[in-house]
Amino acid sequence: MSISENKITVNSLDWFYREAVPVGRTDLIPVVLLHGIVAQSYSWRNILPALASQGTRAIAPDWIGYGFSSTPEKRDFAYTPEAFITALAGFIKALEIEKFSLVVQGFLGSVGLQYALRHPEQIANLAILNAPISTAAKLPWKIKQMGLPLAGEMMTQDPLLVDRTLEGGSRYRIGDKDLDVYRRPFLKSSAPGRSLLSTIRNLQLDSAMQEVESGFKQWQQPILIQWGVIDPWLSVDIAQSFADSVPNAELVKLNNVGHYPQEHYHETILEDLLPFMRRAESQ
Repeated sequence: MSISENKITVNSLDWFYREAVPVGRTDLIPVVLLHGIVAQSYSWRNILPALASQGTRAIAPDWIGYGFSSTPEKRDFAYTPEAFITALAGFIKALEIEKFSLVVQGFLGSVGLQYALRHPEQIANLAILNAPISTAAKLPWKIKQMGLPLAGEMMTQDPLLVDRTLEGGSRYRIGDKDLDVYRRPFLKSSAPGRSLLSTIRNLQLDSAMQEVESGFKQWQQPILIQWGVIDPWLSVDIAQSFADSVPNAELVKLNNVGHYPQEHYHETILEDLLPFMRRAESQ
């Protein structure tokens, strides 16, 4: 299955997204996959075609400010959870997706979870890969320092920050061919660095985690939690506590896997993710 690269303009913002479409008719509902901080939809490159091969339309956007989507200045886009949630709602509506499975990963995954809590009627089921899901989750120093006054402005303009963050979080080397894709937006313009800086400064993680922790206690749809246990930033204990506190949740611990599981261990992820998505038939 090939991945197509697309753009759609919604409320004057250009969304870049990657999509893999199944051949022929399918009863499975689409899946939307959201990437984490410093990454982009390219991180789902091995997951998208596998989902399409089993009959699931798979869509992975670059968040606004990331990858090849628009990188507006902060006066035009606030880079708060509220701004990301509103923008994502517009993107989903523009693609005419009424109900879907949602996959979130990383420190922008919290925004995807907030979206789910505010639009539960749209979410058939939910998969969480190493994302903040508890008030015990804190922004790691490696990311937090990118938001510091003066130092943050300099750090976020360094394209090698992408390498250091992705490899530091995953604990494995990433090939140059793949790093070239991740670095490209930072090499072309200073705007992605400013977007990253604004995101980190405005993530409001503490209040987001309060919303997530309390909101999911009443959540009814199935949740699959796939967790790299050597994540240096988010402990597996956070995943275990969350799984124990919400109904209908299953935790799969991934040994020797770090913060970005889809980057190096897509085959392991797909063993549980594919059957989980097959259970979400259209209503």
